[in-house]
Amino acid sequence: MPHDHPLAPRFTVPHPEWAAHATIYEVNVRNFTPEGTFRAFEAHLPRLQEMGVSIVWLMPVHPIGEVGRKGSLGSPYAVRDYFGVNPEFGTLADLRHLVHTAHGLGMKVILDWVANHTSRDNALITKHPDWYQHDANGQLVPPVPDWTDVVALDYTNQEMRRYMTEALAYWLREADIDGYRCDVAGLVPTDFWDEARPVLDAIKPVFMLAEWDELYPSGGLTWEEFNSDTRLLERAFNMTFGLRLHYLLDRIAEGHAPLADIDIYLAAEREKYPPSVYLMHFTSNHDVNSWDGTEYERLGPLALPFAVLTALLPGMPMLYSGQEAALNRRLAFFDRDTIDWNSYPLQDFYTRLLQLKQTHPALRNGDPSSHFYRLPGPPEVYAFARAKGEAAMLCAVNTAAEERTLPAVAGHWRDLFSGDPVVLSDGQPLAVPAHGWRVLVAEPGAGA
Repeated sequence: MPHDHPLAPRFTVPHPEWAAHATIYEVNVRNFTPEGTFRAFEAHLPRLQEMGVSIVWLMPVHPIGEVGRKGSLGSPYAVRDYFGVNPEFGTLADLRHLVHTAHGLGMKVILDWVANHTSRDNALITKHPDWYQHDANGQLVPPVPDWTDVVALDYTNQEMRRYMTEALAYWLREADIDGYRCDVAGLVPTDFWDEARPVLDAIKPVFMLAEWDELYPSGGLTWEEFNSDTRLLERAFNMTFGLRLHYLLDRIAEGHAPLADIDIYLAAEREKYPPSVYLMHFTSNHDVNSWDGTEYERLGPLALPFAVLTALLPGMPMLYSGQEAALNRRLAFFDRDTIDWNSYPLQDFYTRLLQLKQTHPALRNGDPSSHFYRLPGPPEVYAFARAKGEAAMLCAVNTAAEERTLPAVAGHWRDLFSGDPVVLSDGQPLAVPAHGWRVLVAEPGAGA
């Protein structure tokens, strides 16, 4: 992508330097450990840091509504008190301790924030009924019909906006968190986020992740309207979800789209955004796991090959709780459902990918001087190289049930997963196993 992208002047969000090599891990505190507490989860931080995780995203930590509650424990996204801590997880002191421990390991912590709606028994409903949306009969309304446990806030009310901004600021001051993942961020007026961001940055530089994808049509927008809309990433958010790539990988695995459609996706991304923009890529998260299915249900034998893609394509990779345990069941969303970690069978797999992301010069997030090259090969193989100066890596994933080969790129390489040296000449066949992958890292100067 050219450095002088025509849209670049619109995008003024500052990225902290530590985010350039960052990867993100979503924590379902309730189900992470048998205790389901901050303190019990905290014991996993050194393991996650060693795996290559830079940012820990905690699902909502607030008290959960009881009116209209779903399941025995309710949805973490039905917030009863923006200034409180869910006693199920522990205390404010426990949360502070978790954040302090993460910082000591060089990691950042962001909280999941639900600005669009509250539980039906949030005290704000009684104190400030004008802060909420009502129907023609004066009844509170959910933002989506089947979200029956929550009701929508009214962002035309300036007093409510000030309250929400102060609530966001509170957790920076009181728990020293490093930013937010903002639930259904596109349903909240963008000018609220644009106004809140500098208030938060004045306390400490923050990292803001929007649960949204401006490349993915929704809300009745046409493709043309959507493709001209880059609003969330211009002034407020460092990163949005790469939902379009997520759904595309599902369709490819189902046989409903060709592998080459990844090129169409990347071309749309490059046309819409300058290289400074971050998009987050994943094969699972809390919504996907609970409602759409595990990566093994949705992607079948391509679960791990596509995990390789989401880790190494341009963008920030994300893991969800239990993926390194090869979690192969849907976690209950409204009840306790502890993950069986099973000796972490995929810990090494993800460690190799995330540590490469964390250290390789060509894989920096938002770097206009890093280059992406699509490599030729059979239609069942998606192959590319990323390079910056002498630093380069090659990735190839094979969606076929039989081994495939592609023309190799000459050089001295190291196989990321076997550790073996690989010396290739131009055009030499490079074998990629059935439903497998090859990741090669250049070794500049080797053999000279």
